[in-house]
Amino acid sequence: MDIYVGNLAYTTSDESLKVAFEAYGEVTSARVVSDRMTGRSKGFGFVEMPDRTQAQAAIDALNGKELDGRTIRVNESQPKPREERGGGFRGGAGGGGGFRGGSGRGGAGGRGGERRESRW
Repeated sequence: MDIYVGNLAYTTSDESLKVAFEAYGEVTSARVVSDRMTGRSKGFGFVEMPDRTQAQAAIDALNGKELDGRTIRVNESQPKPREERGGGFRGGAGGGGGFRGGSGRGGAGGRGGERRESRW
């Protein structure tokens, strides 16, 4: 079972996270998520335990308990919802596209604030 652990102290390491969960059974992996740019912890992590019964025991025992001075939140990890992406060529850069006029006066398509109603 993959377990989400939130509200971690910035000082919590992969090893201290693993040790906390090993008291309840075998831990396959323990990872504190860190920011790619700064290397600083984002305050959450994931623990993987192969035995579902042991994992549930760890969740029940550790949720709301203190680890490294912080009250942690522990629950079964839910898969991240996949975002729909239009054509693969964008590389996740966002919506983009489209000419917006650009007069800077009220967003009326470059007509200086004048708004025209469509007949259709």
